[in-house]
Amino acid sequence: MDQITFHHDTVLSDIHMLLPNARHLMTRLNHVGQPVFISNFKILLNDERLDNNDPGKSLEQEKCDDPREDLEKDTNATQETVGEEGGEGNVELCLDEDGDLHITHRPRKYPVEGRGRDLVCPIILKQSNPLLEQEEENTDDTADKCFKDIIRIEHTMATPLEDVGKQVWRGAFLLADFILSQPVMFRGATVLELGAGLGFSSVVMATTAKTVYCTDVGEDLLSMCKRNVTLNRHMTEPAGGEVRVRQLDWLQHSLCTDADGEFSWTEEEVADLYDNTSFIVAADVCYDDDLTDGFFRTLYRLCSNFTHTCTIFISIEKRMNFTLRHMDVSCDAYNYFSHCLSQLHDLTDGRCCFRVEQLPSNFAQFFLYERIEQLELWKVSTTPLPFDQAQPDSEPFLAYPGFTWEQRNSTEHTDPAHG
Repeated sequence: MDQITFHHDTVLSDIHMLLPNARHLMTRLNHVGQPVFISNFKILLNDERLDNNDPGKSLEQEKCDDPREDLEKDTNATQETVGEEGGEGNVELCLDEDGDLHITHRPRKYPVEGRGRDLVCPIILKQSNPLLEQEEENTDDTADKCFKDIIRIEHTMATPLEDVGKQVWRGAFLLADFILSQPVMFRGATVLELGAGLGFSSVVMATTAKTVYCTDVGEDLLSMCKRNVTLNRHMTEPAGGEVRVRQLDWLQHSLCTDADGEFSWTEEEVADLYDNTSFIVAADVCYDDDLTDGFFRTLYRLCSNFTHTCTIFISIEKRMNFTLRHMDVSCDAYNYFSHCLSQLHDLTDGRCCFRVEQLPSNFAQFFLYERIEQLELWKVSTTPLPFDQAQPDSEPFLAYPGFTWEQRNSTEHTDPAHG
């Protein structure tokens, strides 16, 4: 296998496409035969951190780094040189070995060395072996000392749409930045992450929270997530945080408590989830309308069974696509997400009240990635209603296809903790 081939029906995250300063080697094949890579993501120090609090300063920096300005200055400099030499047409041109004109650019403000992506180099071609993985985990303790402030993530690259959870996306970085900028808010909390994928945000959350339920669906994805949690014990254990990888299917009405399942819930964990969860987080999970339906149904079902307030943070990237249906650039998945949020806004229904607001994205940037303007962070605050204000006979909660108020009532108490 000399090179990785990307097919037309696969998608690749910008995080992996433009990964700086990282060991980016294929380490193995996972249980379904997909190449698995490992990448290192460094938490930036104070002097390295990108500050997004001063829009004017950021704009000025963008102007300084504008390649068009570089080109204009280089052109002007060339014209000045020609003028200084008399303009007689005998200017000596500098050509490269191919005979192309070589232009000397101004020194960049930030050196480019070390900011390029390392070569993707497949080095192992063999199926995943549980015994080998256990041996590698046993050697992680000595390696942890060399990876302080570095999060190591195993992931795949260029996956079909149904496997995008096996990559790291910019939305997870935005959510991680917010978590690290608000350590007091999450300190000692019990947190649930929905659609956690490879567990990147959950690992960051566990550096300040007490317990993080890192949830998704699919045995292979959850196995990769569990391995990433193990790889980053050097980040979570000193802080006293714990990440528990569990299965939570948005299209199911109850939590999996099968004792034989590796990622099933115990009765104690289910009780802890409903009694103590203060925050629910999700990063870039609304890219398909059916999944978006399931996501919001799950949020509603969980929060309606909480007896305490809960705050939800959702990061999302507004992706533009050209569609033949519109014959224009559109973002249907984001529009549907916005529609669901608008249904939640100022809604009092059943046993819970929801408040929705978009948060500014001007908090510090702890990871090196491109924080584009299409990245958004939303906050949903939920408050349980007193019993005498509950409206069990009100109109349907949300106009979701296939989801009626009768179905909500029939599934309201199906979770084991409230069975």
